[in-house]
Amino acid sequence: MMEWLQILLPAWTMGTLLVFLTAPLGCLMLWRRMSFFADTMAHGTLLGVAIAGALSLPLWLGVTALAFLLVGILWVLHDPRLPNDALLALCSATLLCSGLLFIQHIPSLRPELLSYLFGDLLQISWSDLPMFAFVIIAALAVLYKNWQAQIQIAIDPDMAVSEGVNAKWQRLVFMLLLALFTVLALRAVGSLLMGALLVIPALTARLLAHSPKQMVVWAFVVAQIGISVGLWSSAGLDTSTGLTIVLTMAILFAVIFAVQKFKKLS
Repeated sequence: MMEWLQILLPAWTMGTLLVFLTAPLGCLMLWRRMSFFADTMAHGTLLGVAIAGALSLPLWLGVTALAFLLVGILWVLHDPRLPNDALLALCSATLLCSGLLFIQHIPSLRPELLSYLFGDLLQISWSDLPMFAFVIIAALAVLYKNWQAQIQIAIDPDMAVSEGVNAKWQRLVFMLLLALFTVLALRAVGSLLMGALLVIPALTARLLAHSPKQMVVWAFVVAQIGISVGLWSSAGLDTSTGLTIVLTMAILFAVIFAVQKFKKLS
């Protein structure tokens, strides 16, 4: 029992820390209709892993560099003539294919391909937590400072600009925070499931909340339940941690949605 706790407790602590960032970012992403952006950033992490492996660099360095490079590329590509979701779909497909192609030709990375795709939270140790905690606290401080402006832009961008909010700067801040989230979440749920970790709790919270503050709180609760139940269930059932966490959140959404529909019909 103690051996299991030594493995599961650091992983659960990391998941809990990550939820503090997941809830507000997921809600902002839903309000700003930028769900595709999370998937694009997530798929880009695979290419970062491959480049770091090829150059014998730390994987976190490759992922971080690629994430922030992608923010710059999307910033340059922003054009009123080009639909935002189409640009994100283009970048997402390109990055995912490039990453998988690179990894296939780097033998040392092939055995760990599944953990890059679907995550392995159980690999987290106590020594990893201080750095993760520091980064998450710093990100939350930046988000807190810009929260009101982000809300204003999500509600009415034109009105926010007329009130003095720098929309371009706030867009950059939001993209950089999401880039940072993808770097942190790679170990938890992998590159293919990061979008789900952001979207599903926020989507579920939208069914329960009546204000932005309530939505963030509910998103936190749903994400925490998903992390906790998914993590401990994956250990008991011997299943992939990332897949089990996301499926737990999806089941929770389905149950709440079905209950609300049934109440309306009755």
